[in-house]
Amino acid sequence: MYRYASVPIRFSTGTLAYRLMCATLETESAAPVEPDSSRTSPGPYIDHPSDTSEGKHHMTSQAADGPDTVVASRRSKITPEREREFFDAVLEQIRECGYESVTMEGVAATTRCSKSTLYRQWKTKPQFVAAALRASRRVRFAGIDTGSLAEDLRQAARAAGDWSGKDTKLLQALGHAWTADEELAQALREALVYPEIAALQGVLARGVARGEVPAGHPALEYVPAMMFGVLRVRPVLSGQYADADYLARFVEAIVLPALGLT
Repeated sequence: MYRYASVPIRFSTGTLAYRLMCATLETESAAPVEPDSSRTSPGPYIDHPSDTSEGKHHMTSQAADGPDTVVASRRSKITPEREREFFDAVLEQIRECGYESVTMEGVAATTRCSKSTLYRQWKTKPQFVAAALRASRRVRFAGIDTGSLAEDLRQAARAAGDWSGKDTKLLQALGHAWTADEELAQALREALVYPEIAALQGVLARGVARGEVPAGHPALEYVPAMMFGVLRVRPVLSGQYADADYLARFVEAIVLPALGLT
């Protein structure tokens, strides 16, 4: 006996009506079940989930998934001032603790934000640090133009000495990481190396244009290496950073004589 539309009906298994009924039941059982439109599901990210157990579970599971689950199009908008705070915090922690010891969780705790906020902006720690390095780009030699190549190099030495400790400490703290990650290495060059070399080459080019040094002087090529080399090497040799006084003496004793200047 089968019940159809709440009415008991008896069929003989060999009748046409029985076969039609079976075909109808099979079709209905194979049909897809339509979702209940009265229920709403949470989106890919919930900034402020409700206090329901479902909302809490969604937030917890997403945090556990890590940065790979964060959709780039859902990046939150942060102010330039807040972004600068994030960048300063991560670079300072690198200087103090070393690159390997820095975590997104630690930066989040320092800046009083959620870890997910950082991951929405930068998917990985190397990307975060690279962005911080690029944002910290400064040209310390910019504006040096006294009309004398020797005096320009003296001023460059004093300027380099004023910031050498901070930048050298950052380079040392990055350690092996920048050699293993090309994006990080490129960001480091763009932030701390290329701008200063370009500015120093501009100083030298103006000296050549004024006729203070011949254009083909062999020492011109090595002045950036001399200036930046001593910044990096002195901490290794003596455990001290190359401060302004040390660099000024270095320029007088090494760089100016190499260029034939006094």
